[in-house]
Amino acid sequence: MAILESIIELAPRLKRGELSPVELTRNCLDRIEKLNPSLNAFITVTAESALAEARAAEIEIARGEWRGPLHGIPVALKDLIDTAGTRTTAASGLHEHRVPGEDADVVRRLKQAGAVILGKNNLHEFAYGGSSLVSFFGDVHNPWNPAHIAGGSSGGSAAAVTAGLCYAAIGTDTAGSIREPAALCGCVGVKPTYGRVSTRGVIPLSWSLDHVGPLAATVGDAAMVLQAIAGYDSLDVCSADVPVADYVSSLRDGAKKLRVGVARSYFYDELDDEVRGAVEGAIAVIGTLVAESRDVQIGPPTDRTVQAAESFAYHAENVARMPDLYQPETLRRIRSGETVSAADYIRQRRELDQARRAVHELFANVDLLVTPTIPIPAPAIGDLKKDPAALRPAELALLRNTRPFNVWGLPAISIPCGFTKRGLPIGLQIAGLPWREDLVLRLAHAYEQQTEWHTRRCTD
Repeated sequence: MAILESIIELAPRLKRGELSPVELTRNCLDRIEKLNPSLNAFITVTAESALAEARAAEIEIARGEWRGPLHGIPVALKDLIDTAGTRTTAASGLHEHRVPGEDADVVRRLKQAGAVILGKNNLHEFAYGGSSLVSFFGDVHNPWNPAHIAGGSSGGSAAAVTAGLCYAAIGTDTAGSIREPAALCGCVGVKPTYGRVSTRGVIPLSWSLDHVGPLAATVGDAAMVLQAIAGYDSLDVCSADVPVADYVSSLRDGAKKLRVGVARSYFYDELDDEVRGAVEGAIAVIGTLVAESRDVQIGPPTDRTVQAAESFAYHAENVARMPDLYQPETLRRIRSGETVSAADYIRQRRELDQARRAVHELFANVDLLVTPTIPIPAPAIGDLKKDPAALRPAELALLRNTRPFNVWGLPAISIPCGFTKRGLPIGLQIAGLPWREDLVLRLAHAYEQQTEWHTRRCTD
């Protein structure tokens, strides 16, 4: 049995007792021991509790108490998602020894589904960046080439999934922090609609923009994880009480009736030539799968005032009391929100609400939008570290295509659509109307089934 089998393949075998959750978990733990020293994808590995959860799952399944396709599946969590009794650090010295007393809602849902929690993934400190090069616990490395970044802020989660250290991971996305590392590492990353998955128990970057979602090897696996974690949380003021579709079953509906808009303006500017070639190839394939494909014009929002102000508001007390416990670059970014006036914040927050109300206009003649996920392949770590002042501009360039969908609050996915000549992954982004994750997943799955990019595996 290979570690890189999909959850869709494994779940029925686990249900029938042909495979053991303990075997799966030990296999993952062995790979973590072997590969994590070079990738630095995990901050904390909960081997003892993971094996205990796997044994419990095995007993339950043998009794006929199968909870669903995640029962006995080893997964990982970005280390700003609270786990009762296990430290949650946000990759910061400030929280090096922080141990929450309660699970985040998303963790509660995963445990209810029977998933086995392997540990906590490394990230860009407090999720404030797109490189995962600013962490109290060190840089995260790309599994395809450790000299390159894994992206961020969910860099450890993407690296862990791609390298087969876990079968899925949970990340967060405020400006692209699930989709960007998924694209740079060559896995699938889903940002659901704002309010679809509870953020309660997740250390925030920006309350108005934060989303929680899955990373996985395939679209089907991501759909299964999203199915488990989506739903209304009455204790989360950002959560929305909107019915959740059957994401997994809807994959079978295909893409034949869908109308696709190719958002070339802005999103196709300043593309690396190899990225452009891969994306154009993907658009050609999609054109054969859908009812209609047309170019559309979109003017995306680019203001970052809300994020800056909300990030500072969350950290203000600790920044005043213990600034030395932050990484210097994170401290600088947080303090950039200190000068935002109340009037400016209120004005920009109102504009964000207006943009979300008007978002249906983007879909007047199409069901989905398609763009490159990231304009360039994963940069080399050495290049980004040559000039510390250049790191943030480079990250903003990486996130330029993903950020607008956080402002709009739209569901969006990144899927592999090619590789550069140097063997670095390229991602395609698909976005849809609010609450229509099912349509986003359907097109992504249909494209995935017509291509072989998701079958490529990086060598150990």
